[in-house]
This record gives sequence, C-alpha cells and structure tokens, in this order.
Amino acid sequence: MSSFTPNGLIVAHHGISVEVLFDSGTRRMVRVKRNSGHVVGDSVVVTGEVLKRLPRRTELLRRDARGGIHLVAANLDVLGIVVAPLSPGGFIDRAIVAARSADLEPFLVVNKCDLDGTAELLSALKNVYGGSLPIFPISAVLRSGFGPLEQFLSEGHRGAFVGTTGVGKSSLLNVLCPEIDLKVGSVSEYKSMGRHTTTVSTLHALAGGGELVDTPGFRDFGMVDISVEELAEYYPGFEDHRDAACRFRNCRHSSEPGCAVLELVQQGRIPAERYTTYMELLQEVESQQAAARSRDWKN
Repeated sequence: MSSFTPNGLIVAHHGISVEVLFDSGTRRMVRVKRNSGHVVGDSVVVTGEVLKRLPRRTELLRRDARGGIHLVAANLDVLGIVVAPLSPGGFIDRAIVAARSADLEPFLVVNKCDLDGTAELLSALKNVYGGSLPIFPISAVLRSGFGPLEQFLSEGHRGAFVGTTGVGKSSLLNVLCPEIDLKVGSVSEYKSMGRHTTTVSTLHALAGGGELVDTPGFRDFGMVDISVEELAEYYPGFEDHRDAACRFRNCRHSSEPGCAVLELVQQGRIPAERYTTYMELLQEVESQQAAARSRDWKN
C-alpha cells in the first residue's frame, strides 16, 4: 500500500465510495463508510485507502420532511435559488436567509421565461429582491439568457442550485454542464411539475470557469438552526436600511421600542407585505428554538 498522501477534492459521492479528484488531475474511487460524513466539495488528504478531511469553509445543510438535518455539500460560496411560474410562495425568503447564515452568497434564477406569465413574475421578483441579490432570467428549454449567469459563475464561484419540484433544475444543469446529461422526469399536466430523477451527488467544472454541485433529491430546503438574530440580520429587504440603528442590539424587529425597522415600515420605506412575511418567519424560527430548548431539557 502506498504511503503517498496527495491532496484531493471529493467530486462524487456514491454512498459507500467517493470519487476524489487529485491536485495532479487524476481521479480515483475510495471506499468510505456509508455514514462517514464525507460530502461532495470536501478537501481531503488520501493515505492509501484512508481519507482525512480538511477543515471546511462552509457547509450547506437541509432539513428533510421528518425533521432530520443533512449535510449536502461543503466549501461552496454561492447558492442559486431556482424559481419558475407556479412555484410555491415563501421558499425564496427561507432560502436567502439559510444561504446567508451559511456564509453563502444567494442569487436568484428565474427559469421557464418562455412561458406565459413569466414577465409578471420576473417584474415582481425584481421589485422585491432586486436590491438584495443578483437575478438571472433564463429559459433552459430554449437555452436562452445563460450568458450573464455563466459570467457570474465563471468568477471563481463554486455553487449549487436549490428549488422546489418542477422548476427545471435538471434542465438548467444540462445546459450548464452538458457532459452530465441528467435525465429529466416526465412532466405531469398538473402545474407542469417534473419528477426528479438524479441519484448521485457530483461536482462539475464549468467550461467557462466555476463549479457546480448537483444535489439529487434536494426537493426541500429551508432554514436549519437559524437564530432570531440571524433572521433579523439576513432577511431580504432589511439590508438596505442597516444605517438606521435599532435601540437594542438584539432587536427582533417585532414590538421593541426604538426599532428602526418598525419605523421604516410605518414610513412606507419597507413594504408592509414584506414585514408581514418577516413576522411569519419570525414566529417559525421562535417555534423551532422553543422546540429545540424543550428537547434539550428532556435530554
């Protein structure tokens, strides 16, 4: 067995083995325990058949339908939030807060811009989020609008896409990474929702620069272990008003005296509907924190 210890990057995870891309450009499969904790994007040192994981800069987490928390990928710096006509509401705000709390830069991809009604959706999204993050309108079916998105990703970014079922994530990845040829599930007549069909986590280098991680089964994504303070800091729409300081450093922007955000809402500088959505998320985060404290107390 060789004692050579080259540095490498995990570029695919197959459950009981991972594919490592070494600094030399060579690739090799290395067996791992099924619950080893290694994920795509991990930097590793390989000694024979033993992987040693190097410290991570960032981690992308998700919570499944049963409440379990899963690590999806490591060492990303951007997160693409994919939406399309008929996407459910509330997803974007949760994803933005989750990305920012994980030290990832969020950006918005509006897919299916060839469909009727997308112009209104795009206008509404730009009105709400235009001052918070980059927005890229595209059509994966027509392969149009990809220039600005590819230019953004080429600036040395490593990212992933999240989105609800049917937004066209696989079609989007097929355009950006044609070599992976992801299968696109048959489309139902109801809301044009597609069935997700990918099975293996993989990292792909883009021809023009940048890297993307494909995350199979990533239908649900939201806020994991987000604190009230993080929500108040990262909620989209509040960042343009950080120069207006609240009286209290840990202000929840709820009912505290001297709250600058409440004052801006009253002045109309923050739209009332955005504040209403924030309050809904605040109640959600506070409920999650109360449940976590209850579990800790019982343990």
